[in-house]
Amino acid sequence: MDPSKISPETIQSLKNFDSATVSNAIEQFGRRDATSGYANLDLRCQFPEYEPMVGFAVTARCDSSTTADSRPQKIDQFFEVMAAAPKPVIIVVQHSGSDRLKSCFFGDMFAAVTQQRFGAVGAVTDAGCRDRAGIVRRAPGYQIFSPGWVVSHGHGAYIDFNVKVSICGLTISPGDLLHGDESGLLNIPHDIADQVANEAQNVRNSENDFFEFIKSESFSMEELAKRSTAHP
Repeated sequence: MDPSKISPETIQSLKNFDSATVSNAIEQFGRRDATSGYANLDLRCQFPEYEPMVGFAVTARCDSSTTADSRPQKIDQFFEVMAAAPKPVIIVVQHSGSDRLKSCFFGDMFAAVTQQRFGAVGAVTDAGCRDRAGIVRRAPGYQIFSPGWVVSHGHGAYIDFNVKVSICGLTISPGDLLHGDESGLLNIPHDIADQVANEAQNVRNSENDFFEFIKSESFSMEELAKRSTAHP
């Protein structure tokens, strides 16, 4: 499905649900195994107090940990890719250098310009970021998914754009619809995106009913066994 066919109303509806609920909703469609479609616990939501992040992936591979050389940064080309991408944008950058633990691709200047000029709502990387306080101050609401933070930007050089990448166990293609919050990051198949929000409400209603049941006088082990599911 073309990302442009997914309406702003669907994006807004998906933001009303946490990522675990969205994950459970996707399962109801039988499109993929419950062990796929999401990032592993190496990827951390850096601003868990923000509302869920929902948008379309703009992908790249980058190296910032190799000693300075004559390679062009190509950041201007990446900005052009973002400008042409469907909105809202989620920037996704895979480390492709010599030392992932010292890599850094995002800071407060990058967050501010991509939020204010290119419709970005957040960024995802398997490398580091920096300027945490600056991002909060200069790009309020801009979400970051990364393993952590480092102090230096290194020598950033973009290698390619609009390519399939792998971030902490999650394969992401250009234009993928991503959803993430404090529980983690997952992708939503385009062709069921409109239905996932409705199903997420059904999941929420079912869970609310379960929580009421375990507090009620009608609680029993037999009924608990009937209600038990594979969703912790």
